[in-house]
Amino acid sequence: MIALKLPRTEEEQMERRFRALQSLVPPCSVPVGLKEFFGTLGDVIGREIAPRAVENDRLGRYPRASISALKACGLMKAPLPVSLGGLGFSQALSQEVFLELGIADPSVAQIYKVHDDAVRELLSVGSPEFCRRLAERICLQNAIVGMAISENGKRAVDFGHVVSRPAGSGYFIDGRKVYATGAVGADLLLVSSYDLVAGAVRLDLVPAGTDGVRFLTDWDRLGQRATDSGSVVLEHVQTQPDWSVLTAQSMPQVHAPLRYQNGFSMILTGIGLAALEAGVRFARENSRPWASARVETAADDLLVRRLFGEIGAELAAACSSVRTAAALLDAFDRGECTRTDVAIPVYAARSSASRAALRAASDLMSALGAKATDAVYGFDRYWRDARTLSLHDPVEWKHEEIGRHLLTGWEPEPGLYQ
Repeated sequence: MIALKLPRTEEEQMERRFRALQSLVPPCSVPVGLKEFFGTLGDVIGREIAPRAVENDRLGRYPRASISALKACGLMKAPLPVSLGGLGFSQALSQEVFLELGIADPSVAQIYKVHDDAVRELLSVGSPEFCRRLAERICLQNAIVGMAISENGKRAVDFGHVVSRPAGSGYFIDGRKVYATGAVGADLLLVSSYDLVAGAVRLDLVPAGTDGVRFLTDWDRLGQRATDSGSVVLEHVQTQPDWSVLTAQSMPQVHAPLRYQNGFSMILTGIGLAALEAGVRFARENSRPWASARVETAADDLLVRRLFGEIGAELAAACSSVRTAAALLDAFDRGECTRTDVAIPVYAARSSASRAALRAASDLMSALGAKATDAVYGFDRYWRDARTLSLHDPVEWKHEEIGRHLLTGWEPEPGLYQ
């Protein structure tokens, strides 16, 4: 976990909170050359991101001030290699950022995750000239990438409703995208479409302000409200050849879907840890002990201690699991393990993170008392965010796939959710 820079009085309060959590979930190892950056990032998270989380959730719209703060500190360069002017974060290190942002504001975490994942994917399939151009835009203008990939078919994997046709040196794209996380505030919007001539999927980056792109304010979900992941309507959108990346000859990374999944698990774990933090603070400062406990403070109630201990242990296990899976992503890139060696731990991490986050966000309330349901404390936000995010990839299918592997030796084939 990142050490936060705060004014002295706040710092003393936060130090007491984080000391307990850091014993439970130790800080990640940061390369020496990035320690100063992580100090700055911790400062931004503490001063700019976390304080806005409740208001971002209330408004349920793109958190522009929070994203601007992340841009200003240089985080958009994190997934770019040093050779292209970036910070050269490993996949595991980027996922630690997802965890930290998940603790502070999980909607902001998901928006940044889209950028990080998209940049890594684009660099893996783009030409050297495309990669140079993308890196330049990010480094010089702090550009953030949003995503418009999902379509509203009868199945989650249905595509082909958003189509593209050749038009001069580029293409025209028409159709409608859903669940477009990060699209509203993106400087570059990653759009997939089905090329009617080539009979293959295309990927194009569409710069902000391009004619024919329309964002609908139809995102009104239970949680993750500030992701503003509504619909995007594309009406005769002209692509630019310089920003076209995926062609029929491109070979996407086979482990990219696993990286996406484990990133969600990181954010879920962050939500659970945030709920635990808030619960600890409330139990110490506001909870009244139940009469039968015969103690002066709720923190001395043995049943309260047991529940906090159980949930803390589950979150520590989840954090260890997601970190192990994140490290395997980099090991796969180095040729040290097979894709299956990554996939099964990623599935297990998803199960652990989902259950731990949901329990922390829900069951802790039973130890805090009726006063904790007051809207001023906002405890409902943790459960709403965890419940919403946990539905992205159904965890029961992760269990089925782990069981299939154990019982039959089945190896997951690369796919959108495998």
